[in-house]
Amino acid sequence: MGSVADHSSEDDTDMSETELDEDVEEYYEELKNGKHSVRNSDGTYTCPFCPNKKKRGFVRKDLLQHASGVGKSTSEKRSTEEKAKHLAVVKYLENDLAAEGGPSKPVGEEKPPIDCDQDEKLVWPWTGVVVNIPTRRANDGRYVGESGSKLRDELIRRGFNPLRVHPLWNFRGHSGSAIVEFRKDWPGYVNAMSFEKAYDVDHHGKKDWETNSDQKSGLYAWVARSDDYKASNIVGEHLRKIGDLKSISEITEEEARKQDRLVTNLNNIIEVKYKDLEEMELKCSETTNSIKSVITEKEKIIQTYNEEIKKIQTSARDHFQRIFGDHEKLKLQLETQKKELESRIEEMEKRAVANEDESRKLAEEIEKNSIKNSSLHLASMEQLKANANLLKLADDQKRQKEQLHNKIIKLQQQLDTKQTLELEIEQLRGNLNVVRRMGDDGDVEVLKKVDNMIKGLREKEESLEDLEALNQTLIVKERKSNDELQEARRELINGLKEISSSAQIGVRRMGELDSKPFQEALKRKYNEEEAEEKAMELCSLWVEYLKDPEWHPFKVTTVDGKHKEVISVEDEKLKDLKKELGEEVCNAVISALTEINEYNPSGRYITSELWNYKEGRRASLKEGVAFILNQWKTKKRRMELDY
Repeated sequence: MGSVADHSSEDDTDMSETELDEDVEEYYEELKNGKHSVRNSDGTYTCPFCPNKKKRGFVRKDLLQHASGVGKSTSEKRSTEEKAKHLAVVKYLENDLAAEGGPSKPVGEEKPPIDCDQDEKLVWPWTGVVVNIPTRRANDGRYVGESGSKLRDELIRRGFNPLRVHPLWNFRGHSGSAIVEFRKDWPGYVNAMSFEKAYDVDHHGKKDWETNSDQKSGLYAWVARSDDYKASNIVGEHLRKIGDLKSISEITEEEARKQDRLVTNLNNIIEVKYKDLEEMELKCSETTNSIKSVITEKEKIIQTYNEEIKKIQTSARDHFQRIFGDHEKLKLQLETQKKELESRIEEMEKRAVANEDESRKLAEEIEKNSIKNSSLHLASMEQLKANANLLKLADDQKRQKEQLHNKIIKLQQQLDTKQTLELEIEQLRGNLNVVRRMGDDGDVEVLKKVDNMIKGLREKEESLEDLEALNQTLIVKERKSNDELQEARRELINGLKEISSSAQIGVRRMGELDSKPFQEALKRKYNEEEAEEKAMELCSLWVEYLKDPEWHPFKVTTVDGKHKEVISVEDEKLKDLKKELGEEVCNAVISALTEINEYNPSGRYITSELWNYKEGRRASLKEGVAFILNQWKTKKRRMELDY
């Protein structure tokens, strides 16, 4: 392994896949040989190659996810050596610990062994008794012996898989006896029976221990039954504290009842979820109908707009046709007058040739006619100019009509774009002014209507966009404010953790079990020293119960029309605790369990909360800040007085 550790980070990056596989195999062999420990004494797992990490109590699935993520990481910060180590952990978990670490199934989900005695009373949970443990006398006069963890490891190596071993102590010290706890399932029952049978085969069972032979050596062990539970010695006393006498048939019936209660609770929760789903579907339907109505209204407005545009186009076409017809009539009239003048000039010239006397009169008349013809020619020229101007105006109007038609089509295509709509409306207004100058009253009225419709459409779209923008802005601000408040609350909790609970505002550990009721209850049965020790043991035991997600002594009730979880007074553990140690101890457990269920039901661990100790409630962020300011002002005045 020295060669792997001596590589630089650059060499690690450039290592080939073959070298990586070789390193993985090398670390895997070390894990198999026990050089690195993966499993903790409490049944949890740890990563042997991350010794500085704060979290060391993994479940098997989480450790597998952690090791796989590091081993397959593509980050340059991860060295090849680190990846090889974690890939070896993945291989060790999958190949050598594949059957371990999984969550144990409850008793109700499996079937008991076929050959077991259904009516025999055993201590539940399955418990073994070990006696004749070697002890020695210490300097202080008390007896000491081997630790429970060492004996547990020995039993694990023999294949009995106990959860823990509790040596029994009395006022003289180690009593030479111990209690072995097995898992609360049928594999645990099989392990317990195998444990008893192994010692019985070696003639170190209960019958061999109770024989009257003078000299006994080695450990004697058996499974705790009714006579052990009722015994007046230290073993019986401890068994009565941690368990009950139950037959296999009773355990099976009890687990069936628990399963029925669980199914009932789940059905109630599903019913509540269905009601919430129906409400959400109703709200969704209402929102859909509202959107449909808005879309329908918009389609009606667009349809009305298109109809008005068609009317404008028809009116413009008719107006152009009228102008063109008037122009043709004027042109025909001018041509007719010109032909009449030419015919009269020809007739007068003929008369001048025939009658010389009349030539002078004819010349005068011709001159007059010439002047008149000149005037008519000028008038004709003016009329032609007017006709040209009229044609130009008609062409301009036609071009403007075409431009107006194109702009209207473009406006219809870009109706949903705000800036383009405003630009096209301004251009449309300019075209409307050109048409207004033409003096067509009917077209002006139609265009006024179109102008008003465009204004109304633009106002509605702007209002809708403003409402959507305001709604999005409020949502973003609300989320941002909520995140800032939560961050400020966490910082305030971290800052107040050192202040004692005697202050008005401080930090309270929600779900922490109070040990004082346990000590007071046990002082009534034992002396002060023994009571304190037993209180610590019982508190530790109940802390484990509180963390156990399988224990859920709640029921769903309706309060003020809302579903709420409350503690079930019919829970067997709570009833036994109240019967054995009193109501104050039971209330302490109920209080801790209620707080855990309220503040951290999924994690089942203790959380810190900003607390108003004076009023006994959750403190607001404003109260916490005010308290900090008062503390600062008080400290400032003291410092000024000291100076």
